[in-house]
Amino acid sequence: MSSWQDRSAIRQRVEALGPWFHNIDLAGVATAPAHFLGDYPAVKWRRFEHAIAPDLTGRSVLDIGCNGGFYAIEMKRRGATRVVGIDSDERYLEQARFAAQVTGQDIEFHRLSVYDVARLGERFDIVLFMGVLYHLRHPLLALDLIHEHVARDKLVFQSMQRGGTELAPVQADYAFEDIAAFDHPGWPKLHFVERRYAGDPTNWWVPNRACAEAMLRAAGFEITAHPEEEVYLCHRTAAPDDGAAVYPAAAASSLKDGGSGGP
Repeated sequence: MSSWQDRSAIRQRVEALGPWFHNIDLAGVATAPAHFLGDYPAVKWRRFEHAIAPDLTGRSVLDIGCNGGFYAIEMKRRGATRVVGIDSDERYLEQARFAAQVTGQDIEFHRLSVYDVARLGERFDIVLFMGVLYHLRHPLLALDLIHEHVARDKLVFQSMQRGGTELAPVQADYAFEDIAAFDHPGWPKLHFVERRYAGDPTNWWVPNRACAEAMLRAAGFEITAHPEEEVYLCHRTAAPDDGAAVYPAAAASSLKDGGSGGP
């Protein structure tokens, strides 16, 4: 059980750790009550939570880009035996540790970026990769690394999407002269943000729907469900043979050998 009982003390700590991006109910104290997206990410979670098994007993979960810990806490509430959250931002990790403490959830947190997942040295039954892809300068590399080093079975993926939702038929190959295919509204497009989008300098690449799905397939993830417009449930399969990159786990044991978990 949590040692935090005093609501005023919780509110004081929440304010000290702010600003928060995840709005989490901590014993009646909302961490981000004025969030521009409303009660986020709970409003998003309610639209796809039915697609996640209600009982995760015996399962291990990795939450990549855990932010304030909302999804990691929800996985633990569903009985996941082991939940690990990683983020490259120490302030988010401080928030997540506090949120887990107040809610009484035993969750392990490390300061790592998605590019460092090999350092965990283990695979997880479920990997959450929510709201991270568009903040990365090298998004396909991130999916490749997840596939190669930490995903055992299921990937829960979410990305902001912009552009059309149409899906063009995927051909095995295209002739060099086939220029028109690139103008099809359903062609996979990854929109590059040179400066800022929504005031955020870390918004780098924003896919359309076709591109999000194509990138998942290209990294070796079979889409098994699409329960919400931006959310995909995937099963890890063999990576495609055509041009697929492999990244050896040279640093896979560093955390287990007592590494700091730093960036």
